[in-house]
Amino acid sequence: MTALSKYDRLEATGLWRASSEAQRREVVVSIGDATLVISDLNDRAITHWSLAAVERGQASTGKAVFHPDGDPDETLELGPDEAEMIGAIDTLRHAVARARPHPGRLRWLGVGMSVSAVVALGVLWLPGALVDHAMRVVPPVKQAEIGGALLARIARVSGTPCRTPEATAALTALAGRTGAARVMILPGGVREALSLPGGTVLLNRALVEDFEEPDVAAGYVLVEEVRSAAHPPLRGLLEHAGTRAVATLLTTGALPPQTLDTYTEAQLSTLVPVLSPDMILPAFAAAEVRSTPYARARDISGEETLELIEADPMAGKQGDPIMPDRDWLQLQAICES
Repeated sequence: MTALSKYDRLEATGLWRASSEAQRREVVVSIGDATLVISDLNDRAITHWSLAAVERGQASTGKAVFHPDGDPDETLELGPDEAEMIGAIDTLRHAVARARPHPGRLRWLGVGMSVSAVVALGVLWLPGALVDHAMRVVPPVKQAEIGGALLARIARVSGTPCRTPEATAALTALAGRTGAARVMILPGGVREALSLPGGTVLLNRALVEDFEEPDVAAGYVLVEEVRSAAHPPLRGLLEHAGTRAVATLLTTGALPPQTLDTYTEAQLSTLVPVLSPDMILPAFAAAEVRSTPYARARDISGEETLELIEADPMAGKQGDPIMPDRDWLQLQAICES
């Protein structure tokens, strides 16, 4: 105990008695190693009291009476002229008391920590765990059904997806070349491209009407495929939905309509982050699609997409066309009917 070193040379005289029947005798009091040492006048130790077990009793004004905890008959009386020793004993008693374990406090601390752990588990772990579980158990058919429900809501803003029998072959070719489950063209609503649960990629009509070659549309679909591989659309929806909605999906097989509504609004109003060239160039190479047309569509000057132009995996190569010219012309006119 560091407080002991302050009093290791302190001594005082007092009156000690071994019991209520014994006579009081003059003693010398000193502070030892975590003990109160009571010695006779010849410096022979009579007894040692543990400082952890010293109690203070009632006494007249100016005096101090101490006794071992649980034995009030054995006493040590110090007069008012020994104020320094009295203060030292009180100081050390209080220091020991503070250092003692407090079972009640520890019990409440343990309860509080347990409650905090449960709350933290519910707040931090449970939502992520539910989403992970849903991603494992929701089948592809259900994902496509959820994607269809989102498409119906998007169509309220964008208008009905454009369809013509003549453009069916072009859409099939575009999906096949890029690995998408399905590609649909919207007359509006979506800024450029958007992936839905189930694998459908939506494209704004401008991506087929405003460019001379299908590589631009194919590039946007490829980027959405890369984005979906890194963060699946269903995961994004479930993270937006919250724990209660995910639990509803797992128990009933359906998400609340309000969840689908709010997620649709968020998707149509939020700008998606731009993916780095290192992420998307391998997809262009695997699909044998030129990245330069996509880069020029994003920035006609090429300043912000220079790496996509300089590292075009198809530069100087003659790959298979994405689709025949006649199919491309039909796709460009898909929203005109």
